[in-house]
Amino acid sequence: MFDNERYLTCGVDSTIPLDLQLFLWGCVDNMPAPKDYLQVFKLSASGPMQAITHSSEEPEFKRVHLLPSDSPITNKLYIIDDGSHSTMLLAEEY
Repeated sequence: MFDNERYLTCGVDSTIPLDLQLFLWGCVDNMPAPKDYLQVFKLSASGPMQAITHSSEEPEFKRVHLLPSDSPITNKLYIIDDGSHSTMLLAEEY
C-alpha cells in the first residue's frame, strides 16, 4: 500500500509548501505496516512550530510531529490509496 504512483490536488499544490508535502509522504512511507488506506493529517500552529498530527483508524495509529516554521499552516489533509495510485488532498476536496 502507498507504493504506487502519487498525485496531489490543485488545492494541495497551491496551499501546502513542497517541503511539507514531502514530509507528509515520508510520514506514510516510514509508518509501520499494516497501513490504513486513509491517512489523516491535521496541521496546526504550536507557537513558532508547525504541528502535524498524523492518524489512521484501522489499525489505529497516531503520531505528532513538530517542525520549525516561519509561517505554520492550519489545515486538514488526507492521503488516500485506492490500490492503483495514492492521492494527497485537502479535507474540503474530499
